[in-house]
Amino acid sequence: MKSVLKNLLVVMSVATLSTGAIAGGSYAKESHAKPTIVSIAADNPDFSTLVAALKAADLVDALNGEGPFTVFAPTNEAFAKLPAGTVETLLLPENKHKLVDILTYHVVPGAVYAKDVVGLDSAGSLQGDNIDVTVKMGKVMVDGANVVATDIKGKSGVIHVIDSVILPNS
Repeated sequence: MKSVLKNLLVVMSVATLSTGAIAGGSYAKESHAKPTIVSIAADNPDFSTLVAALKAADLVDALNGEGPFTVFAPTNEAFAKLPAGTVETLLLPENKHKLVDILTYHVVPGAVYAKDVVGLDSAGSLQGDNIDVTVKMGKVMVDGANVVATDIKGKSGVIHVIDSVILPNS
């Protein structure tokens, strides 16, 4: 009986210590919270150009906000398809308004998941123009860009990775 009580006390002590560690802060709730769209992009080297553009356009705080947003996120390779010097020119302070237009064209208000995108013909961007959506043989394209990865979920919305930068009509 003594050994059973002793084992029970050891188990209770370990449980108390574990619970205390979690409640006391060694388990930081924030470190396990779902990351924002920008955090996800910043943690992936394939999105370094996108993150630099978001910073230059002062859009980081907006995309880290409440949302939800759907971002059609071009990779570095997508930006590299633009004519030489385009990205560097867009990052200049005097071109911030054009950069904002392009980046907000990649963002749709609300969380639109892959299962929803396939049922759309178009989606209204934050920039104001509609993004054309087409589905051919099970592959989704937005304004001619292939969607290569879907439903990357973050606290502030969802990311769909695209292989080209899409440009607004205006």
